Amino acid sequence: MNFKYSLILGFIILTYSGYGQDNDEILTGQISFLTSNNIYVQFDTTSKISPGDTLHLSNTNSACLLLKSKSSSSCVCSIINDCEIKKGDKVYFNYSNKVEAQPIEKPVAKTVSLEREQNVEEVEPLYTEKIRGRLSASTYSTISSDREDRHRAMSSFSINANHINDSKFSFNSYLNYRYILDNSESSSLQKNSILRVYNLGLIYDITPTLSATIGRNINPKISSVGAIDGLQVEKYFGKNNYAGAILGFRPDIYDYGFNSNLLQFGGYVGKALNKENLYMQTTMGFIEQRNGGETDRRYAYFQHSSTFSKNLNLFSSLEVDLYRKLNDETSYGFQLTNLYVAARYRFNRKINMMLSYDSRKRILYYETYQTEIERLLDDDIARQGIRARLNIRPFKNILAGASYSKRFQNDSENKSDNIYGYLTLSRIPEVGGRLSLTFNMNSSNYLDSKIASVRHSREFFNGRLNADLYYRLVFYNYTSSPESLTQNYFGSSMSYNINRKLLFSLSGELTMYNDENNIRIYARIVQRF
Repeated sequence: MNFKYSLILGFIILTYSGYGQDNDEILTGQISFLTSNNIYVQFDTTSKISPGDTLHLSNTNSACLLLKSKSSSSCVCSIINDCEIKKGDKVYFNYSNKVEAQPIEKPVAKTVSLEREQNVEEVEPLYTEKIRGRLSASTYSTISSDREDRHRAMSSFSINANHINDSKFSFNSYLNYRYILDNSESSSLQKNSILRVYNLGLIYDITPTLSATIGRNINPKISSVGAIDGLQVEKYFGKNNYAGAILGFRPDIYDYGFNSNLLQFGGYVGKALNKENLYMQTTMGFIEQRNGGETDRRYAYFQHSSTFSKNLNLFSSLEVDLYRKLNDETSYGFQLTNLYVAARYRFNRKINMMLSYDSRKRILYYETYQTEIERLLDDDIARQGIRARLNIRPFKNILAGASYSKRFQNDSENKSDNIYGYLTLSRIPEVGGRLSLTFNMNSSNYLDSKIASVRHSREFFNGRLNADLYYRLVFYNYTSSPESLTQNYFGSSMSYNINRKLLFSLSGELTMYNDENNIRIYARIVQRF
């Protein structure tokens, strides 16, 4: 009996000893981030792990991750054995059975070389720097035989610097400067020197799934809102779901500068999906815009884009106003102010088609335009439009297409019908180059026009120099005038790629109608980096 109890007691001691040993020889970690190629695992220490080791999920017995590289507290792995991995999963590594490499006598020089090779191994950076930018300068001049000459100079700068120096910081900007020569400043709305800041934002990735943006920024998920001066925060929940919030100001409605009176705030939620044959992104949100502390506009919006099997592309956006203030009386309801839907389908390599519909009302800001609200409400009619476009390639070197668009509204004002067609021969036999023919016919309440043009373009020096010549004939018939107007345009342009990132272009055009001649000259230099 004593022997039996002794055996049981010894078994218990060995069992607990075994568990204690296993816990001492097991490292546990957690999956912190996933990309399409790598799995990132966080440990307290990785001193017992080496590249080539395998890690197990806490609920499986088979190896699921192969370690590729490491740092002192994290590992970069790849999936093996078709395991299903998600963020937050617990993993472990048992190094009790790991065979330690036996020391082998080698020449000193080789030993030093091996040590250096091991020290070079570093974990793959979580963020990768990618910087793209563009700087351009241009001049535009109009020299007229009957009017004053006009000249202006323009420059623009844009940059998208993602994860600068592989860090959590990113920066983007788009600036445009225009200077008009010999122009008297008759009002605050007509200045010689104009600077526009469309984007100027600093982004910080707090974690791989949480980011904050400060400055002026246009959020592509809520592009209809436009530029936002202030703070934007966005959080991903898993791979597909996200939510965001904004707190800032609208740009000034007159000079597009900063205006602290135009407070705006709101939030949005969305879902993104990116698979082999399906891409989809849908965002819904709410925005309140104020002026001097009073509600100027309050609305909800929706935006969706998707691609199915690389053949069907869909895009839609809408805005619904929720607030109304008239004669100091506030009311709430739903009013559709903006709607846009577009679909593009690629039947095959030779045929594709696009259809779109839009309906837009004048946006009412009840504090900004409070003295004109009643007049604006009288013109509260949806301006609608439809468009259809067809492109075909009947033969290898021939492209053709046609489009029809129509604008209309209930009171028959602002109506317009437009028909456009083109035919392009990409390679002209014997002559070389490309030949394009286009025709456009437009009819509106006040004007009927017909425009026909022919253009020949050609490349030289292995594509580094592109040059073209064109002629355009225009007929204008104004409903308020019995006389028609005929214009002739003769033009030429060239662009030269000085190197892969530096481009210079020059174009000139002569316009002739009645006894008046106008010459336009446009020059531009673009540096990409």
